[in-house]
Amino acid sequence: MISIYEVNETNKMIDKENLDVRTITLGISLLDCITDDLEKLKEKIYQKITLSARDLVSTGREIEREFGIPIVNKRISVTPISLVGASACKSEEDYVEIAMILDKAAREVGVNFLGGFSALVSKGMTESDRLLIKSIPKALAATNLVCSSVNLGSTRTGIDMDAVRMMGNIIKETADLTAESDSIGCAKLVVFCNAPDDNPFMAGAFHGVTEGDLVINVGVSGPGVVRKAISKVRGESFEVLCETIKKTAFKVTRVGQLVAKEASERLGIPFGIVDLSLAPTPAVGDSVADILCEMGLEYAGAPGTTAALALLNDQVKKGGVMASSYVGGLSGAFIPVSEDQGMINAAECGALSIEKLEAMTCVCSVGLDMIAIPGDTKASSISGIIADEMAIGMVNQKTTAVRVIPVSGKGLGDSVEFGGLLGTAPIMKVNNYSCSDFINRKGRIPAPIHSFKN
Repeated sequence: MISIYEVNETNKMIDKENLDVRTITLGISLLDCITDDLEKLKEKIYQKITLSARDLVSTGREIEREFGIPIVNKRISVTPISLVGASACKSEEDYVEIAMILDKAAREVGVNFLGGFSALVSKGMTESDRLLIKSIPKALAATNLVCSSVNLGSTRTGIDMDAVRMMGNIIKETADLTAESDSIGCAKLVVFCNAPDDNPFMAGAFHGVTEGDLVINVGVSGPGVVRKAISKVRGESFEVLCETIKKTAFKVTRVGQLVAKEASERLGIPFGIVDLSLAPTPAVGDSVADILCEMGLEYAGAPGTTAALALLNDQVKKGGVMASSYVGGLSGAFIPVSEDQGMINAAECGALSIEKLEAMTCVCSVGLDMIAIPGDTKASSISGIIADEMAIGMVNQKTTAVRVIPVSGKGLGDSVEFGGLLGTAPIMKVNNYSCSDFINRKGRIPAPIHSFKN
């Protein structure tokens, strides 16, 4: 039973501490749309999405009104399009047409974003994968709501370095084609190692082939709630700190569980998972960096930051898994720079560098996220950053990702304003020493020895 005290406590979290359900994401399988006729494929994709998601936004708004819980985004994820389009798409332009149909369907049903313009190439790539990847810059420049992701490695298979090299160039081209809007296309593009099939967060969401026809996944977030809770135990022991985070994460996740079950029942679609990530926003007080400071750091990036983040991530997961039977997705603490005012402050004062962020990704929920870098950064350097992050994920058996934005025409000392949840990003320094001879080697980095567990 839920007591009146718990109801009042949750209401306070929403009103004063920025608690929200970040997204309800409807996963849609497009495998039954596959055909070798491009026009028929486009029509089937459009019909499947608009029919399946016709009530998603209105249902989300009903739940918001009835329970008083903000649901910030309503989103869709679809089967990786390189699989869906393999028979019908014979050129990059064919895949751009698919992206435009996805964008049209997303606008029709009123969602914020649609993810799944994706390819899974951790060990190698088909011709379809290659065409889709090469089409990404044009596709993201021609659409507003479509998000793209590419899985480049896994603990079981190693890292496809040919794809890593290709993605450095793709990110640069995407930046150039969306230069008039501060290279925002790159904010809709992410590369992964160990990408999960049920992630509800953009830009990396796709509907994995292990999923059913339709599924509801929910992402819940409450950095402000956690920060407020630990502000009450300043100077206490690590045991007290851990217990406080764990109990707070339980309460936050229960809100997500409630919304997920309600959405599932009202839409008649199976409930998948709750992703209990702490996803920050640019709003003051809704920052993961502020949590780290509340734990005793002057700025995120100070010595001790990685240890503090490891503690936070672990306790969030321990508390969250007790609140829902189905926890999945990414789940943990996100550290995007542009979307977190505390991270922005730390980067601007010099406390936080890309190298420190990379160290933090060893223990956080995802990886190098929403980092603006100079527009003249070499494609090989971007590939090197990606390779480093993929290696962290592969060796540590965790999901890691890279979403960097080489902002065309901007350099150190500049900043970029993306607006909304994407926030503001200071341009961060990239190590200029060359890695091109390493990146230009062909083939793949093999899986680590501890991957052999059969």
